[in-house]
Parts: sequence; structure tokens; C-alpha cells
Amino acid sequence: MQRPHKAYPVELAQFHSADYVEFLHRITPDTQHLFRQELTKYNLGEDCPVFENLFEFCQIYAGGTIDAARRLNNQLCDIAINWAGGLHHAKKCEASGFCYINDLVLGILELLKYHARVLYIDIDVHHGDGVEEAFYFTDRVMTVSFHKFGDLFFPGTGDVKEIGEREGKFYAINVPLKDGIDDTSFTRLFKTIISKVVETYAPGAIVLQCGADSLAGDRLGCFNLSIDGHAECVRFVKKFNLPLLVTGGGGYTKENVARCWTVETGILLDTELPNARLDTFKLSLARANQHGLSCEIYGLYDIDPTTFLRMVCNLPDDVLPFSLIEQENLNSKSYLSTIKMQVLENLRSIQHAPSVQMQEFIILWLLIAVIYEFQVPPDFYIPEFDEDEQNPDERMDQHTQDKQIQRDDEFYEGDNDNDHMDVGQDNDASSTKLSMLPS
Repeated sequence: MQRPHKAYPVELAQFHSADYVEFLHRITPDTQHLFRQELTKYNLGEDCPVFENLFEFCQIYAGGTIDAARRLNNQLCDIAINWAGGLHHAKKCEASGFCYINDLVLGILELLKYHARVLYIDIDVHHGDGVEEAFYFTDRVMTVSFHKFGDLFFPGTGDVKEIGEREGKFYAINVPLKDGIDDTSFTRLFKTIISKVVETYAPGAIVLQCGADSLAGDRLGCFNLSIDGHAECVRFVKKFNLPLLVTGGGGYTKENVARCWTVETGILLDTELPNARLDTFKLSLARANQHGLSCEIYGLYDIDPTTFLRMVCNLPDDVLPFSLIEQENLNSKSYLSTIKMQVLENLRSIQHAPSVQMQEFIILWLLIAVIYEFQVPPDFYIPEFDEDEQNPDERMDQHTQDKQIQRDDEFYEGDNDNDHMDVGQDNDASSTKLSMLPS
């Protein structure tokens, strides 16, 4: 477990516009009424509300993904996880879909410093539009998104015909799905497409966004994936043995989200979790059908659905039922076959994995560092809290501890003088092969 640094504004501005980052830094719930025009400009409000400590929230989850990428780049781990990340809708100059800073783009940019090609995979029920848009004109990142498309479903993009442009043509892959897709259909399609993508594109690293709103019973989702089905995608990607950055994403039935990401953490750690992989969705549905129950019964009783389901199905407290609702699978075999053939045909249009002059790219990053002089934070800023300075008679919460972290770009006289500190040195390098970044 590693505690990530809070991303600096200059780090966030590696993708986002400086004026947008500055506005996020400045806006508060108490002052937002003074900035109505800017709120509209940057798409804040409604599904991207302004709340207390908004900018700090962005710094924490973005810093987690950036640090995860840096640990992979420095070969300190093979897999890095940031379940707090995965906010894939944010654009360069605006928020979207409760995503303010696109940590995935920032993480990919970090990986591109060391890898010629990066593969991005998205299994959120919503299209990963912000990441696709960021790399739509380049062949150095291939984006692959499996998502619900049609019926005015948010964000409304992600047609199979959206394939990228200019140098990025054929390097954006979209797999648009209809309501109710199940484990068998989803995992078969996922494995076929991802296998061909890795074979054709030969990425140096993979970023996997594991949005859990594609699970059955999600408040905003419409798929029929079980935890096992969702986790099978994670297991499959892990088998490629490439540097892997895993993030969270959407998910609006919190019990299912927590259970799903717990199971997937176990898979990434090669650890079997007792009772964690029980297919509760099928169990709940089978028992509910025995009682002749339907989803309408929820509206007849003033009782929490989870509690109700446990009562009628006699489920133990440690089992979290998914839902009584099973969506009809509208994805016919012919439809899925057509989508698969279109995607594979586009992949055949790529003659070979694109190359890049890495020497020129490294020189470009060095020039950026010179321009920013000392504003660019070190590649490995992982702050630590000095417990010796804490009053043993006072209990301090983690949030307060974080605020006492000393920045490496602040200088003091005497014992706290940082002039001669080697801020790039990683004092916590260990032999562990997996890095967990706490949310």
C-alpha cells in the first residue's frame, strides 16, 4: 500500500487547460453564485456539482493514478491499482459525468514517457469518451471501450464507426452493446477482441478501467454482468503479463461495487477470497423466482430492498444480493457477430504496430522540464508523515495528517532546509510486485 501525493496543478495541466485547472482550484460552494458564466463554460453543476474540497478531491484521485503509472515506469511493481481513479468522462476544458480531472489521460501520458504504445481498455457501462477524445488523433494510444450505446444513453458517443482520425485512424475501438448483455456473451466478445488487439498493437503497457456500473442491478446501468463475469475480464487482461494500471470508475449500487473490486483485487494479488466469489446474482434470482417475486414488489413495502431480499431468500448477512431484476438480453448473436467482424476488420487495416522515435520524445519532455524550471514536481513524490512530531496524547485523523505533509518545493532555514535533499530518490523501494494506492 502506498499513499500517493496530491497532484500539483502543473501536473493536471499536462492535459487540462490551465484556466480550467485554476477555476477548479478557486471555486467553492459558497462562491459559485459569483461565477455563473464560468460554471456554464466549464460544465459544472447538475451532474458535476461543486462541493467542499472539490479540488483536493481531484488532486487525490489524480495523484493516485499518476503515482501508479510512475511506479510501473520505475519497475517497482508489475500491477498498480487505484480504485479511486477511472474518471473517464472529463475533457480538456470541462467536466462531464461527475468527472472533473481525467486521471486516466494523465496516467497514460506518464506511461508514454517510457512506453512507445499504451493500450487503454474500458469496461464501464458508459463510453470512455474523455480518454478516447484525448488520443483520437494519435497511434501511440489505442482505446478500446465496451459500453451501452443507443437510446440516448449517456454520453451518447461510442458508435462502432468512431475509429479515430489522422494518425489515430483505426486506433479507437468501440464495442457498442445493448441492454441486458450477460456474462457469456460479454466475456466471449471481450476475449476475442482484446486478444486480437494485443497481438496486433503490441502495447508496452495496459490501462484497465473497471467501472462497476456494468454489473447487474446497478442503479444507472443496464447490463446483466455478475461479479464473476466482470472479474473474468480483469483475470484475462492480467494474463498478458504486461505492466498493468487498474482503476475504478462508475458504480452506483455501492455494496456491489465494493464486493466487485474486492474480488478483483484478490485476482490481481493471486489471492483467493473466502466466499467472495459466490455468484449472488444467480442465487438471489433463483430463490426469488421460487417465491414468485418480481421487481414491482419493491414499491409495495416501505423496506430496504437488500433487507427485504435477505428476509424472503433467507440469505446470510455476509452475502450481498444483487437484485431481483434480470434485464432481457437484447444483444442477439447476429448483432454481436456483426460488431465483432467490424472491429476485427478495422484491426486488419493496421499493418503493424506503430513505432515512435523514443529518443526524440524524451528530449521533448526534457525541454518541457526546462521551460517549467523547478515547477515540475519530482517523478516520485510520495510523502510520509513523521510520527515523532505528533503529540502522543492527541489523536489525529488521516485528513489532518495529510495537510501537515511538507512539500518538496518549499524551503526553510536550519534543520528543515531541503536544498540538498535528493527528492527524486525512492526511499521506499521494495521487492513487492504490486502497488495498491488507497482511496
